[in-house]
Amino acid sequence: MSPSDSTSPPSGSRTAARAESALSDPGVASTAGGPAGDAEPPAEIAEVAASVFGDRFGLAVDYARLLITDGVVRGLIGPREAPRIWERHLVNCAVVSQMIPIGASVVDVGSGAGLPGIVLAVARPDLRITLVEPLARRTAFLSEAVTALGLDTTVTVVRGRAEDVVDGPPAGADVVTARAVAPLDRLAGWCLPLARVGGRLLALKGASAASEAAEHREAVAALGGADPVVRLCGEGLIDPPTTVLEVVVLSRPKPSTGAAGSGRGTAGRSGKRASERGRSRRG
Repeated sequence: MSPSDSTSPPSGSRTAARAESALSDPGVASTAGGPAGDAEPPAEIAEVAASVFGDRFGLAVDYARLLITDGVVRGLIGPREAPRIWERHLVNCAVVSQMIPIGASVVDVGSGAGLPGIVLAVARPDLRITLVEPLARRTAFLSEAVTALGLDTTVTVVRGRAEDVVDGPPAGADVVTARAVAPLDRLAGWCLPLARVGGRLLALKGASAASEAAEHREAVAALGGADPVVRLCGEGLIDPPTTVLEVVVLSRPKPSTGAAGSGRGTAGRSGKRASERGRSRRG
């Protein structure tokens, strides 16, 4: 799933040391495989995880360790999610990389704890990824995680709402991703303006994806998007596969100005100031 010519990640021992140094309380949380800090995937999904992440598997383990410790302490991941972090979060997000072309630019809206943005950066070092998140405590975690994992050269963290960063690269991103952010009509209003014409919105959804696509087809069309298409990622690897609503951008709409922004709170800044001052490039 990852390109065969991907660059080598930092050594496991170095990234592990960096990750451990970023933890607030290594005694918090536990995984299905053992006590806190034991971030290896459980046996039933270990082979799939190794296949999905390839030679970046060790880096994925380091990120899992950050999520089940510091992520739990800081309220980004619920304690009950820690035992299933690989199945429900890491692998679930990583399989979406099969829909993203080599060398693509990606904007992850409402990135939260880095799902799917950091997962994609770990699995695919060829991607250029911008993580957009309005809440300060989440952007702080994202910035620390990017540094700890050595993703500085390919990942940018921006504190702001989607409409705050719409005046980024004039051509727009190749792919915009979002996971558990908002219903498709609102999501399209925030995300489609960030993509280039011919680019795509990939919205990670659940069982309601087909009904959501039908319900919001007209709203998406009015925003310049093609008919939403339900895609299944990871078939044959995970059960159930990850459900993605794909929307191709036919024309770039004006950004939504709704107060909800990315659906995860307010930025505390607005407009161009958030785009210029909220950007945190690690590296």
